[in-house]
Amino acid sequence: MSHPPVSFRTHFMAAAAALLLAALPVLAQTQAAAKPAAVASKNWTAPRTADGVPDLQGVWTNLTDTPFERPKELGTKEFFTPEELAERQKREQEQAARRLEGRQTEPGTVADVHYDLAQFGLDRSQSKVAPSLRTSLVVGPEGRIPSQLPEAQKRIADRAAYNRAHQWDGPDSRPLGERCILWPNEGPPMTAAGYNSNLQIVQGPGYVAILQEMIHDTRIIPTDGRPHVSPAIRELMGDSRGHWEGDTLVVETTNFTDRTAFRGSTQSLKVIERFTRTADNTITYQFTVSDPATWDKPWSAEIPMTKANGLIYEYACQEGNYGMRNNLSGQRSAEKEAAGK
Repeated sequence: MSHPPVSFRTHFMAAAAALLLAALPVLAQTQAAAKPAAVASKNWTAPRTADGVPDLQGVWTNLTDTPFERPKELGTKEFFTPEELAERQKREQEQAARRLEGRQTEPGTVADVHYDLAQFGLDRSQSKVAPSLRTSLVVGPEGRIPSQLPEAQKRIADRAAYNRAHQWDGPDSRPLGERCILWPNEGPPMTAAGYNSNLQIVQGPGYVAILQEMIHDTRIIPTDGRPHVSPAIRELMGDSRGHWEGDTLVVETTNFTDRTAFRGSTQSLKVIERFTRTADNTITYQFTVSDPATWDKPWSAEIPMTKANGLIYEYACQEGNYGMRNNLSGQRSAEKEAAGK
């Protein structure tokens, strides 16, 4: 699907969220048993908001050059040495320079200009990337997502077959991302989008708000101890509840729909996120996901977030985009032609 280039907008979504948060009363926060998280430098103290909790506010990027799963040839190697990482980054920079220089898909062939992200300053080599010695975002000796259960594999295969057979029935049969409703990177859990991997965190007494640049959602997370909504209520981004464990914001999200399907999950998906500010320009973001209908054990990942020098801009995506109309009208024309024959 085609999207128009990024354009400026008045930052009304974040401003509205900030005004909302500022107007809310101070509410008590709950504390749960602490779980180990990233540790800040001994010579650095996390800043506090006016109500005394760690200050996570700002514009951040979670763009990373670390693969989500560890390459099999690395085995159980969880971390690069600084020298290995430097050599790896050097190779990537050389590849990026060649890509920007030629902007070619193969010798003599210029890449499709519409998807040449460099012209918009969105090529990965033009973006700020948080450094990490990890060999994969998925943590642990395996560094890979556990295998899906047999019943999960069948469920996913059946869903894929149905989608192939009905993919052009109408707008409801198209993916959520194509319809500009929800992209997987928005989470939870939140992952890098590839480009426009930026988000803004705004805090107020009893609440944390996270605005995603891509697509454009603002997630409001209560931290006042209220329970989750009824299990009968299901949301695409789930129902999030947060609390503070020392300097770490811990967020539990449940009540997903079966359409969210994070890496094949069901509505039984449960996500635990941890946000720990470990330096002026760094937040360590960790998450653990579990779904007994998809994997036989929970698994976790860690993504570094670094301060972004700039604002959040509009990702101009809307459900009535021309790609949707063109695809569906083309299918109707093909069906009409086939019926005529």
